[in-house]
Amino acid sequence: MFTGIVTDLGEIAAVEGAQGTLKRLRVHSSYNPATIVLGASIACGGPCLTVVAFGERKGGSWFDVDAAAETLERTTVGEWQAGTKVNLERSLKIGDELGGHIVTGHVDGVATIVAKEAITAGDNPWGPTARFTIKAPPALAPFIAEKGSVCLDGTSLTVNSVNDDMFSVLIIPHTLAVTTWGDRQVGDKLNLEVDLMARYAARLADARRAG
Repeated sequence: MFTGIVTDLGEIAAVEGAQGTLKRLRVHSSYNPATIVLGASIACGGPCLTVVAFGERKGGSWFDVDAAAETLERTTVGEWQAGTKVNLERSLKIGDELGGHIVTGHVDGVATIVAKEAITAGDNPWGPTARFTIKAPPALAPFIAEKGSVCLDGTSLTVNSVNDDMFSVLIIPHTLAVTTWGDRQVGDKLNLEVDLMARYAARLADARRAG
């Protein structure tokens, strides 16, 4: 389980394997290697991936994760190359602050940025915010609600508006500075995880209609 609160901006250092089968990715992070264990779960750009090897490097650590066919098919992981930046979050521990919303790291599909608007509020000394308009896959659009939560590339965000399969989110200066959102442009693909409660509410409604 995760919260969608990004704790590090990692970088893909190497990718091995063939598209559609299994890829092993090496990620560079600033995490202390002494705090990483084999089998640990780390959300990398949204998907929850398992650490299969790790070690120390200057400035932090490196760790390897495997992405299987399902992950490569349903997320942007298959497009990652050396140099790709990814939002990182360690899995929750009992007693951790739940600062975002409950995130599983199970990506539902890939969304697309269709518009980006910089918003400067007067002489705001912290820099501009940015409003992104995003197109969700049609099958996932019903799970996205105004003022509800959504996880995009591992970041917990509040939905500002919804119009059919389009929705918008507002990104504050801090998030633009410490995550991949600062580099996001129109046309970019995003790993989308809908709110867990919305998913189960819809499933329950389906079950009631069926029986």
